[in-house]
Amino acid sequence: MAKMMRAAVVHAFGKPFTIEEAPIPTPGLGEVLIKVIANRVCHTDLHAANGDWAGRPPLRFIPGHEGVGVVAALGGGVKGLKEGDAVGVAWLHDARGQCEYCRTGWDSLCDAQHNTGYSVNGSFAEYVIGPAPYVGRLPQGCDFAETAPVLCAGVTSYKGIKETEARPGEWIAISGIGGLGQVAVQYAKAMGLHVAALDVTEDKLALARASGAEVIANARSPGAAEQIVKHTAGGAHGVLVTAISPGAFAQALKLVRRKGTVTLVGLPPGEFQTPIFDAVMNRITIRGSIVGGREDLAEAIEFAAEGKVRPVINKVRLEDVNQVFADLKAGTVAGRAVMVM
Repeated sequence: MAKMMRAAVVHAFGKPFTIEEAPIPTPGLGEVLIKVIANRVCHTDLHAANGDWAGRPPLRFIPGHEGVGVVAALGGGVKGLKEGDAVGVAWLHDARGQCEYCRTGWDSLCDAQHNTGYSVNGSFAEYVIGPAPYVGRLPQGCDFAETAPVLCAGVTSYKGIKETEARPGEWIAISGIGGLGQVAVQYAKAMGLHVAALDVTEDKLALARASGAEVIANARSPGAAEQIVKHTAGGAHGVLVTAISPGAFAQALKLVRRKGTVTLVGLPPGEFQTPIFDAVMNRITIRGSIVGGREDLAEAIEFAAEGKVRPVINKVRLEDVNQVFADLKAGTVAGRAVMVM
């Protein structure tokens, strides 16, 4: 008889999770079985459970893509890992490995990738499968609850900052100080950047200031963009938009200086207008950034391992998943909700 585990399972899109028993999966060739100790809850998990995006996950499925813990069992052919090693699964479950994107470190763009908690079962469970080449290698003795957000919020923010091409000593403006933005401020400071932060609530702005932002502005203030431009002596060299508001995307183009780059990470519905004349005449770059590849993940973990990034977390239980999702919808989650198994 198969050994069982507890898991939060989606049986129908938009409906509450059920906490139920499921068979513990068996690692196949090149895979490891991970005993999950902590697991961050992401907005992407909410989109998955609601079936919001094209290419919906196959029902029935287990969401979750920031599960961290220890290797419980090894599949055939696994090298460089052993039982007891600290590891975690990320959104990028695996990829083809041989396409032009994978060969150049852009495996997050591979059109044959699988995504944890979406196209394959994820980590809202006591155990999860991870392909050995794609699991995040964590430092032994790490705080699992604090490390879990690095597997998505951390690497997504870190990669987005890299994509602005802002250099040490230059300014970056971060729009949206939620789970992504709060760690983005810390990564930016660790990377030697000056930080301006924007949000629409005073508590988030206070969090930005506590995390290292030198300039803060309420994004709804009529003079917010002008305030940032003044304090940065002409505008930010890079702008990272983590906010889930089309208005924030449009505002970002008013924050950036000539020859600057605006990187878009948030995924709000709808569109935003781009002032073509200004973008052309000021040589503005606008680019999207989606999570990060394996090397980005390793770098993001290293910053956290050195104590330079410490996400603000709220510890919850697996049984709290439906309440956590209700809080996510309401926008009342401060920092990152982390399930401690």
